[in-house]
Amino acid sequence: MSSAAVMALAGRPAAHPNDLDRKRIERAIARRKRYRYVSPSVERAEGGYRITSPCCSRKVDPEGGIIDVALLVHEPDSGRWQLFAKDHEANRWSLHSIHDRMADLLEELNLDPERTFWQ
Repeated sequence: MSSAAVMALAGRPAAHPNDLDRKRIERAIARRKRYRYVSPSVERAEGGYRITSPCCSRKVDPEGGIIDVALLVHEPDSGRWQLFAKDHEANRWSLHSIHDRMADLLEELNLDPERTFWQ
């Protein structure tokens, strides 16, 4: 690759976040298995998307306020997706899994058999 091509790629805006994929995530999480009666939000985050939702179980927030559910981060070099879960006690994001495709990540997030995300 020529140095001009490398410079063009370096100056190119990041692919994520973007409105098309944000809407794709919104449509996907509408099909989740848990807490289907609340309305989560998908917001732009650095390199990806942050999902928040009212706390239904009151485990994390006894008042039922808005809590972090998941952070989806795109790795531009590999094209893979990182799925982070919020450790609410420590107030930090924790890497949960890495996926080659956003669809696989969304499927894991929607199923959530261990209730890691939808608390």
